[in-house]
Amino acid sequence: MNAGDTAWVLASAALVMLMTPGLAFFYGGMVRSKSVLNMLMLNFIALAVVSVLWALYGYSLSFSNDAFSGLVGNLDFATLKNTMGHLVGAASPDGKTPWPGPDAIPALSFVMFQLMFAVITPALISGAIADRAKFWSWTLFMALWVTIVYFPVAHWVFNFNGYTGADNKGGWIANTLGAEDFAGGTAVHINAGAAGLALAIVLGRRVGWRKDPMRPHNVPFVLLGASLLWFGWYGFNAGSALSAGDLAATAFTNTTVATAAAVLGWLIIEQIRDGKPTTVGAASGAVAGLVAITPACGFVNPLGALAIGVLAGALCALAVGLKYKLGFDDSLDVVGVHLVGGLVGTLLIGFFGTSSANPGIAKDGFFFGGGFSLLTKQAIAAFAVMGYSFIGALVIGFLIKVTIGFRAARDVEVAGIDEAEHAESAYEFGGFSGGSVRGTGGKAVDGAGSAAVLEGSKA
Repeated sequence: MNAGDTAWVLASAALVMLMTPGLAFFYGGMVRSKSVLNMLMLNFIALAVVSVLWALYGYSLSFSNDAFSGLVGNLDFATLKNTMGHLVGAASPDGKTPWPGPDAIPALSFVMFQLMFAVITPALISGAIADRAKFWSWTLFMALWVTIVYFPVAHWVFNFNGYTGADNKGGWIANTLGAEDFAGGTAVHINAGAAGLALAIVLGRRVGWRKDPMRPHNVPFVLLGASLLWFGWYGFNAGSALSAGDLAATAFTNTTVATAAAVLGWLIIEQIRDGKPTTVGAASGAVAGLVAITPACGFVNPLGALAIGVLAGALCALAVGLKYKLGFDDSLDVVGVHLVGGLVGTLLIGFFGTSSANPGIAKDGFFFGGGFSLLTKQAIAAFAVMGYSFIGALVIGFLIKVTIGFRAARDVEVAGIDEAEHAESAYEFGGFSGGSVRGTGGKAVDGAGSAAVLEGSKA
């Protein structure tokens, strides 16, 4: 066991965990003030629900021995049995060390690292249905979607033969198809973006969409959230090397330069199209670059990362307008940023991939003499995940809609979903501070303990 690699993987898991609260701030700043708490909760609840499901059966379905044709794992690791005191990544009996190696790490460090990927993926979807989703309906959707869609797709993409056990067989994309996805362009971003599109269709448009401005209520929140995402993304990408070595440094470098280039790409499009570069645009461009470089960061050189970043920033900036042309209300541009960005990054590996970035593992793309073979594999992987996620989310979302209901009532949406769903508001505008609704029958009590004065001031 390599103690340095173990420390890096555990630190990376903590960085990726921070991305979910960062996403909550990013999304929360972009919604209106009357629904910011609901948006925060739709993200934060993922940490609770997915963590429990991951421990019960999610890790096993994703990373145990294949149960059926590379599509899903079995239950050998259910309740995390056979993980405590065990290692992953050790050399196989034939003397070859499974990627990424080169040394073994405790199985539970890998379990926790991959958990954080499973947490943030459904949280990404929530931005597509901001301002109008019932909290418990969303929670049920998330539990079903990660079980039916995310855990199998993680098995397809991340479960390499022999990594979690010398005799373990993994998923079809990683092992049979041989497509390249270093940190989750398909399993995380295309997966979430396709599901977001499906849910936007199921729930329908917000009241006042296209008529009311629906501007971000707190732009500093947006930039803070994007900055936390950028910081945490180093764990997401460089941590996926699963070792503290040259490959992690390559992924770290590519993540930095691609994200920086994407900010510039997005802002240039805004300047040409709208005449002004915006703060929200800079934050969104950074996220678009992070999304696009995720699958490619361990398979391209820095020049390729720059190209992927600037193309992703520009293309995602153009793609966010598609919802107005096609008529679907993707509230916070999950489709334009995560689906399109994920597709851009995954497919461009077929052009910019180079074996020099990851010798013995990476394949050469078109610009490095590899022809179109790698691009074909990348396209099959990307569109397979997109189709499966879209159909899965569409069916699950529709079933919830016709049973317990998914969308908040019209008057609740207009008045503000925070009060109806959570009995709270993000901001108190009555002039008093230190208020709490707990134990007061729903009346906020000021610092002096006078509910009557506060109620009178509101009236």
